[in-house]
Amino acid sequence: MMITAIVRFPLPQGLSPDEVKKAYEHSAPQFRGAPGLVRKYYLHGADQTGGGVYLWESREAAEAMYSDAWRQRIAERFGTPPTIEYFDTPLIIDNAESTG
Repeated sequence: MMITAIVRFPLPQGLSPDEVKKAYEHSAPQFRGAPGLVRKYYLHGADQTGGGVYLWESREAAEAMYSDAWRQRIAERFGTPPTIEYFDTPLIIDNAESTG
């Protein structure tokens, strides 16, 4: 069964949307080709919440990515460690992949 992880952390106040995007672009290479990662969506909330929604092949793959060192990098970059919630993902609808 696939696993969805929702990662959240407060972004520093005053960061513009362009600055947030640049910070995310800087982190993107570590996720390209990551074992077990199917898809990642970067998040930027109006309340300056940052994070991502990840679809993983397994919980083990997700936990391997979210190591203590990874959590520390988030804390150093954004000022606080992330919160991570895991959800079983029994069904996925992907309209972008549909060929009606």
